[in-house]
Formats: sequence, structure tokens, C-alpha cells
Amino acid sequence: MSSSHIASWRKVFLLSATFLLALFVGTSCKKKENSLGMNGLDQNEMLNSAGIDTFSLITFTIEDDSVITKDPPNTLLGVYNDPKFGVMNASFYTQLRLSGINPNFGEVSTITVDSLVLGLEYTGSYGDFSPLTLEVFELTEKISRDSMYYSFSTLGYGTQNLIEPGFEVITPKPFGKTIIGADTVDAQMRIHLRKSLAETFINEAVTGSAFASNDAFLDYFKGVMVRTINPNPSSGMGGVYYFNLNDPLSKMTIYYTQDEAQKKYDFVINTNCVDFNHVNIDNSGKPVATVISDTISGQKEFYAQAFKSRAVVQIPGISNIPKKSIIHKAELYLPVQYQTGTKYAPGFDISVATRPKDDPNGLLSVGVLGTYSEFGKYYKVDLRNYLQTVVSGLAPNNELIFSPRFFITSADRIIFNGPNTTNKVKPKLVITYTEY
Repeated sequence: MSSSHIASWRKVFLLSATFLLALFVGTSCKKKENSLGMNGLDQNEMLNSAGIDTFSLITFTIEDDSVITKDPPNTLLGVYNDPKFGVMNASFYTQLRLSGINPNFGEVSTITVDSLVLGLEYTGSYGDFSPLTLEVFELTEKISRDSMYYSFSTLGYGTQNLIEPGFEVITPKPFGKTIIGADTVDAQMRIHLRKSLAETFINEAVTGSAFASNDAFLDYFKGVMVRTINPNPSSGMGGVYYFNLNDPLSKMTIYYTQDEAQKKYDFVINTNCVDFNHVNIDNSGKPVATVISDTISGQKEFYAQAFKSRAVVQIPGISNIPKKSIIHKAELYLPVQYQTGTKYAPGFDISVATRPKDDPNGLLSVGVLGTYSEFGKYYKVDLRNYLQTVVSGLAPNNELIFSPRFFITSADRIIFNGPNTTNKVKPKLVITYTEY
């Protein structure tokens, strides 16, 4: 086939889809110059291209009320009050296990308990470092390996706060190092528990059977629930902290003196322990609640927040692209509202999902992440492969669902500009394709 035949056979279109259709009312007959996507093809092939703004895109927010939080990579603890999202309050439940069965404590009368400390290894934080008022309770109900736990799940617990009186308030320090005796370790939250609990453990180890096996110990001491009881912080205040309970340094330790010798015994938290996050988000009366209940209002701004809400973008115009087309480039830009240095920052990435054909309530990853640009204050999503499957008829043109990447292990929240935003930068989709 000659090159002239090839040129006449191929017809290349450049579609620049933006969410602000009203901007072009009355000017649709004017030629529009748009460099976005122009590098996708040879410039000689772009001579007959046209920039067409025709996609009607819809944005809103949905609520997810069934978030599984069992055995997460991070556990969360803390509270913050966001003016757009309301109050997020995070706590957790966990088991503890023996570091060794049948420990030999010797003569109990010669033991003086110095402290009982629950150490939690920091992995990060979100928000500010306001002081937290904490409570720790012994569980009266077992955490089951065979049960499913959600962000709303709870278990029974005792009435006595296990924190040693006077140690209830902690100012988190998630960065730097922590000094424990003569050792310097990665940053930890150190929660001092009642010495009387340590004495009870030692007496049981000497006179009872609970320390004969881990199963026996879990029957005896089912675990703990750790929470904050801070009253609702002022709007724009507070923080949530992340911990790796499976780190060897995350554990509960009895420090005691016996015959003038310093000794200790550890209760470990490892992968054999079951734990889960409990997260309560009260966004009543907040803008995110309005958008969840009234999707039309999501055209101005829409939201996503870990554990609770996901952002949705619908692109009905994709169905108008001819089925016999090759997608060369498809980039979605989602600008966000965030000023550098603000304490509640968007996460580095967002996950991208759609609805499976056979499960309208499920989520199916499209295999890409949206990457945040600190300079541009937007997420950029490469949708080329996904849209190729849609255009080819291999997948339905369902809504796209965007969430903080660490949906069950962070406190991230994001405010997206909608199509009708009053802000300068608006969302846009740029597609370059060839029809054959």
C-alpha cells in the first residue's frame, strides 16, 4: 500500500475533554488550539486533527460503610476535626502473646515491679501533634481468627482504664528516636500501664496455668482496646498516628527488679495475633455529607477519605469513540484543593477502580494509580489501557472510583475540584486516538 493510501486511510482525532462545558457555549465554531496530547503522534499526522470539547463528565462522592479492617499493615490511633469532613476518631483492638511459656519469675516476694509499658512502633502520622488523652481496656470478649472485622466492629471490654494514673496524656512524637534504658530505637509511643496488672501477671505465672501456652494465655487475657478520649478538637486541629504492631519492638513489657538485678518479660504482638482498626467518622452537617446525599452538588467539588468515602467520575462520552480505534494517550487530571504546608495533605497516590460486570457493589482495580504532583496540585491518571478495553467493547463504560491508596491504613482525605468549581484549575481528560 502506498504512503498516500495510508494517509487517506488513517484519520487521527485529538479529544481534549474538560469538565467545564459551559465555557465553550457560543464559541464552538471557533478553532481551539490545545497542545495537551499533541506529542502522542507525529505532527504530520496531526494536520487534520480537531480539538473537540464534547464530553459531559459527572463527579460526586459515595459512602463505603463496609470497610474490612482485620489485620491491617498499620493500626491507627488518634482524632482530628476537618472542616470539610468532620471528626475522624481511630482506635484499635489487638491480642498479645507470650514471648516464652512458663517463665521462671522465682520468688515473688523478692520482685518489685518498676513499670509495665505498651510500646507501639510509629510508621507515620496525619495532622498535627496535639496531645492525646488515652485509655486502654482489657477485652472481655475474644478476638477470633475466623471472624471478619470492619471499621464499625467492637468487642466487649472491662470498665477499668489500665493506664497508670498520671500517664493518660501523651504528646505524640512519631519522628526521631526513642530511648529505652541504654538503648536507642526507632520512634515509639510508650503507654505506661498499671503496675498492679504486671503484679497480677507475675502471680498467675507462678501459681496458675495461664502461662503454660499461648492458647491458655489468650483465654486468660484476651487482649486490649486502645483509644483516645479527647473531646472533639477544634476545627482544623488534631492528628491520627500509625503503628506497626508486627514490629518486634511493638510489645508490652514488664520491667522489674529482683535481688537488685534489672529484669524484664515481654508480651509480643506478632503475625499470630489478630487485630483490627475501629474508626468512627462523623461528617454530619459537613460538605462531604451534602455531596454523598446529593450527587449533583459534587459538580462543584467532590471528596475522598480513608475508611469512609470514595470519589467518582463518570465519562459517558467515551461511548462515542468509534469501536475500531486505537487509544494512544488518555490522561486524566484531577486538581485538588491544598496549600503547601497545610497539615491535612493529600496522599502521594490514589487507587483507581471500576465496577465488575457481575458485582455492581464491588470494586475492580483498573491496574493503575493516580500520582500526585506537588507542583501542579493535581493527580494524574494514565487511563490509556483501561479506555482501550472500554472502547473495544471488552469492558463496560462504568464509573471510575478514586480512593486514598491506603484506604484502611491511613487517615488521608482529599478535596477534588469539580467541573463547576470556582477555582482556576478544573479537571480535564486528554485523549489521542486513531480510527482504523
